[in-house]
Parts: sequence; C-alpha cells; structure tokens
Amino acid sequence: MNEDSGVTVALTLDEALVLFEFLQRYSETDSLRIDDPAEQRALWNLACLLEKTLVAPFDQDCARQLADARDRLRDEPV
Repeated sequence: MNEDSGVTVALTLDEALVLFEFLQRYSETDSLRIDDPAEQRALWNLACLLEKTLVAPFDQDCARQLADARDRLRDEPV
C-alpha cells in the first residue's frame, strides 16, 4: 500500500464523539490524559481497527516506514 491510498476505519458514533472530545482537549491543553474509562476503550477500539487494516507494523522495515510517515506528516519549519 502506498501512502496516498488512504485507510478507512469505521467508528461508532459513540467512539467518534468520545475520541473527538479527547482530541479537542489535547488540542487545547497539549496534554494527553485519560479522563474517563470510555476514552481508553475508544482508543483501544481504534488501535484494534488499525491493527486489522495496516500491514506496515508487521513488515520487517516497519521502523523505516514509520520514520518516513513521520517525516511526511510533520509541519514544515517556519
């Protein structure tokens, strides 16, 4: 899979709402913390969905693929 092909995961509405609030809080506070067990469950569920979808974590060159992905996602220095 190349990086442009994209990945689709299906969240329940509950998962989406809980994850949205979790990410909004991080965006506002710059602190990742679990405030409710539902946030942990939603993150675990998301990790399971990604594990079923992604191949890279199981490739021998995962470290290189991860480094490349991080490079592509970083904001350009100002």
